[in-house]
Amino acid sequence: MGRTLRLRSAESMHNQRASVIQDVKRMLEYYQALGFDSMPFSTKALLGAAGRSADGKIADLMHLREEIGICRRCKLSQGRKNIVFGTGNADARIMFIGEAPGKDEDLQGEPFVGEAGMLLTNLIEKMGFKRETVYIANIIKCRPPMNRDPEEDEILSCRTFLDKQIDVIAPEFIITLGRIALMTLTNNNKIKITAARGNFFEYKGVPVMPTFHPAYLLRNPKDKWLTWADVQKVLERMNNSNS
Repeated sequence: MGRTLRLRSAESMHNQRASVIQDVKRMLEYYQALGFDSMPFSTKALLGAAGRSADGKIADLMHLREEIGICRRCKLSQGRKNIVFGTGNADARIMFIGEAPGKDEDLQGEPFVGEAGMLLTNLIEKMGFKRETVYIANIIKCRPPMNRDPEEDEILSCRTFLDKQIDVIAPEFIITLGRIALMTLTNNNKIKITAARGNFFEYKGVPVMPTFHPAYLLRNPKDKWLTWADVQKVLERMNNSNS
């Protein structure tokens, strides 16, 4: 019995190490493609410290991904294929926060890569950015069964990691995508996206603009202009801060 438990523990540690190594490898390849020719391996930089370099932020994100490990903190771990950590520029000015990974995201381990992801990418480019210059994450990092809404315990299990991502990246603006992201960051389960969209609020000292989720816009393309109006307000405030 004791030997069996030790073997299972060793196997679990091996699987966790392999999963983390794979994610770190993917992250390193990504930043190499962005043009980084060296990477820091010190993780002593403080989360949320002002004036942190882009390389320091990359190291902090790598450390955070290692902290998450293969994650068994909630029941979603039983059905997922990949943890969907986040993607983009660690020093991004804008951070997009969605709800949860879908089928395509679960398979590829990256947020917003399906049809809704293509719509988000188009929006980012229309704003004058590239996908790799912003940062994209979700409220939770594992796919819920049948793409149902995340449950409260699942959100609580992931909330700390999302907060740490925000602290590390320290974006100038956050754009929430959809009802779940809005409710989570406002801590208000009764707030309506239709009423809140287009109006700034603050989270952790960062201006936040709520707008519709791209999946909603796929079903209701007539509302794309509303989302464009929302992000225009972000661009206007961003331009004013530069002048």
